[in-house]
Amino acid sequence: MATPLQHGEGPLFADPSPNRAREFFHTKPRSMVDKLVTVKNAVTRLVHDDEYLAIGGFGCDRLPSAVCHEIVRQQKQNLTLSGHTATHNFQILAAGNLTGHGKLITRVDIAYIIGLEARGLSPHGRRVMESGEVESAEWSNYSLAVRFKAAAMGLSFLPMRSMMGTDTFKKSPAKEILCPYTGERMLAIPACYPDVAVIHVHEADRFGNCRIRGTSVADIDLARAAKKLIISCERLIPNDDIRSDPTRTVIPFYCVDAVCEVPFGSYPGNMPYEYFSDEDHIRQWLTVEEDPLAYKQFIDKYIYGVADFNEYLQLCGGMARMQQLRQEELLLNRGR
Repeated sequence: MATPLQHGEGPLFADPSPNRAREFFHTKPRSMVDKLVTVKNAVTRLVHDDEYLAIGGFGCDRLPSAVCHEIVRQQKQNLTLSGHTATHNFQILAAGNLTGHGKLITRVDIAYIIGLEARGLSPHGRRVMESGEVESAEWSNYSLAVRFKAAAMGLSFLPMRSMMGTDTFKKSPAKEILCPYTGERMLAIPACYPDVAVIHVHEADRFGNCRIRGTSVADIDLARAAKKLIISCERLIPNDDIRSDPTRTVIPFYCVDAVCEVPFGSYPGNMPYEYFSDEDHIRQWLTVEEDPLAYKQFIDKYIYGVADFNEYLQLCGGMARMQQLRQEELLLNRGR
């Protein structure tokens, strides 16, 4: 007798229905209008309590740190987070939990969080997840990318072969299905249509046409899957530049709701071809998190105590430090 089809036991946090998502997209303006705003304005207008938030970038590379800081500073509450290669961005957002400012994160689709790769684990991130107050479902990084791919294609799911027979599958809401052509078992991975996504790019025009250098990870699909999209960019460039080489545009204007020009907006993360990660400051985060009282004072100083991300950069060494990191990245690229 054939083994019955299995299904994971994890909760499903995002509605995978393309028809219901289409109802929202049908109302989304697609005209090429000026979308340049401040980070504060973008977060106030587009990130709301109880929404599903997805963050672009990969590990500590190309993070939308400035927007994550503002989400914490505005004390958004009860967000569901896509923990897709989430290192320092999770570390930032976790500051909204357990520090006397409510519960920013209450649900997480987990692929990779807590860890900052070879740098070690985030003590505060562990406190948040071990508190028992954050609900979670488990995925692999690839399966979360597949979820965005399905949404970008306007589907409710896509089939996948990896993750079968693992505990990750058991802790996810994925379901086994039979291929209608071969009869072979596969996993049905539900689409994920985030309420809002945040992606940091190298260049954008004021209408939202974006360029990314280096790996794009899942961000091209994420931009098309998200109902609302905030773009932060290193440089604002003229639309004439976009038109002069349109094949370099990887995220088109009609996906974008807000454009924020934030030089060094991925700091202390790495921005490929722009500046290296500030390993000393990342280590400072990890060290101070070991003491909850010292950590709260740290967050009060670096996030709640500043008006914007530029003031945060000034506390971290200002333009002199940023130029040092830029030189480090340039030297590394010369050796490649």
